[in-house]
Amino acid sequence: MTTRITNWAGNITFSTERLHRPAAVPQLQQVVASSGRVRALGSGHSFSPVADTTGDLVSVAGLPRLIEIDAAQGTVTVSAGLRYGEIAAPLHAAGRALANLGSLPHISVAGACATGTHGSGDANTSLAAAVCAMEMVSAAGDLVTLTRQTANFAGAVVALGSLGLVTRLTLETVPAFQMRQYVYDNIPLEQLSRHFEQIVSAAYSVSLFTTWRGPVIDMAWLKCRADAATCPAEPEWMGGKLADGPRHPVPGMPAETCTAQLGAIGPWYERLPHFRLDFTPSSSAELQSEYLVPRTSGLDALSALDTIAERLAPVVQISEIRTVARDALWLSPAYQRDCVAFHFTWIQDYPAVAPVLAAVEELLEPYGARPHWGKLFSMSPEKVRGQYEHADDFRQLMRHHDPAGKFRNQFLDRYLPVLP
Repeated sequence: MTTRITNWAGNITFSTERLHRPAAVPQLQQVVASSGRVRALGSGHSFSPVADTTGDLVSVAGLPRLIEIDAAQGTVTVSAGLRYGEIAAPLHAAGRALANLGSLPHISVAGACATGTHGSGDANTSLAAAVCAMEMVSAAGDLVTLTRQTANFAGAVVALGSLGLVTRLTLETVPAFQMRQYVYDNIPLEQLSRHFEQIVSAAYSVSLFTTWRGPVIDMAWLKCRADAATCPAEPEWMGGKLADGPRHPVPGMPAETCTAQLGAIGPWYERLPHFRLDFTPSSSAELQSEYLVPRTSGLDALSALDTIAERLAPVVQISEIRTVARDALWLSPAYQRDCVAFHFTWIQDYPAVAPVLAAVEELLEPYGARPHWGKLFSMSPEKVRGQYEHADDFRQLMRHHDPAGKFRNQFLDRYLPVLP
């Protein structure tokens, strides 16, 4: 019996039974050149069918491992299939760091960048904003290198896998740094309403968690640089109490899977993510959605969502609220605007979640919400495209790189259809 390929959460069953794991770039080129339809599969953490295909599904995780640090240029070039957690320690050992990381170190570099995945922090841009060059296999099977000097590079980084199969990326780095992490329990929601700017700017990265089961922020995770002049570490802050032990974002889940808290100093890559690389982050019995709204509308959007708290609470395991700095990448949900991101980890029951998801989208629509490409959303294609001023430019870019539609799938056909 054939085993169908699924994503990490099991909510997506891919339309193909063919999964290739080339061990070298020439093998990958041959697969792409001979395929009628082909897509890249990252680490499988996307909850949307963004990576689906009826043709050939390809994992680049088996390509030769590359972590090439250029100290003079302040960059690192990595093979696309590596996970962020795999490149972080060698980078730190060389005295360098990435300015930002997602909550999961388990995600692949190429997949995270292609979908506009982000971390948190007032001054921290999406992970893709660090990309300054990329190599990919074109529809013809040729190797193509794009840099920031290449025309329309801003459209090629967050490209949803539609321009080619990425083999390596070059990322900007910063000097390595140390961090400490504190968690505060039960901050009254009214405090967030009164002191939003002060709260979200209190640390290098701030994540606010709520179950929607009361007028409180259940937990505030503050990730501070060890060399920061100030960082909240007092017993009480903004009406919340300093946690008396390590916490997990999802109530009832074991905290040992999470990065060290309680103010213990450690390297950036062991504090910026919420979860440790050597543990599975959760049971995968979940669904996820996320929407980014302009920073200026963040509090209004939160107030709107709070009006349906009684509908959210039964189907949400946890929600995370965080800020993201603007970038210049055409399809990034943070394109040209500082954002507040509202993340929902749902129970794994889509029929129960669907009507609440629709209500969330209806409430956030007036604030120009952009959904995360790798999460679940039900917004109409017209509304999604309407949030991106370069949507037609990107469609033209797809036609230029892939005139026969080799890298297309139903997801792209729905949200970014071929130009007439």
